[in-house]
Amino acid sequence: MTIDGFVGGPNGENDWVFIPGPPDPEALKRIINFGAELAAGCDTLLLGRKLAASGFCTHWENVADNQPENPWNPLAKLIAGHRKIAFSSAETSFAGRNLEVENGDLATAVQALKEQPGKDILVYGGAGFVSSLISLNLIDEYYIITNPVAIGAGLSIFKERKNLKLESSVAYKSGKVVNKYLPVPVGS
Repeated sequence: MTIDGFVGGPNGENDWVFIPGPPDPEALKRIINFGAELAAGCDTLLLGRKLAASGFCTHWENVADNQPENPWNPLAKLIAGHRKIAFSSAETSFAGRNLEVENGDLATAVQALKEQPGKDILVYGGAGFVSSLISLNLIDEYYIITNPVAIGAGLSIFKERKNLKLESSVAYKSGKVVNKYLPVPVGS
């Protein structure tokens, strides 16, 4: 997320995610490890239609299967191996291993998934999908990586007021900050 609260440019651009500047290999390593720790603690990934259609799954499968030296490989192996559910009102299939498509009511389907035994559920996006989950109060923990860049306009995942409690924060020399937030119940 940018410091001005956007997860993508007006047309979904994400050229700001890896901003230019002095390389910070330690920060990259920590961000990759952070992603791998989150993925290791879950067994199901949720994706929106646009992200699933963009080749998200096949990208990570390629890194996992064909790029052992890539620093993202450990995370890619987890993503490739996890159960993935793409939500769409119209599509019935997308390319990817362990990928199911859910066409039912979003709130009902996610609530049913949350009641199943297993590890945590991790949401990858896209922006519209995440925004829908937030609006339906289906997010239990928010992990937001803030980049030290402002883009002035773009896609926001928050469409209405949400009160959040900061649980933890880690800052990197690159200026990126990883914040973990928990929702604050209404009336608290």
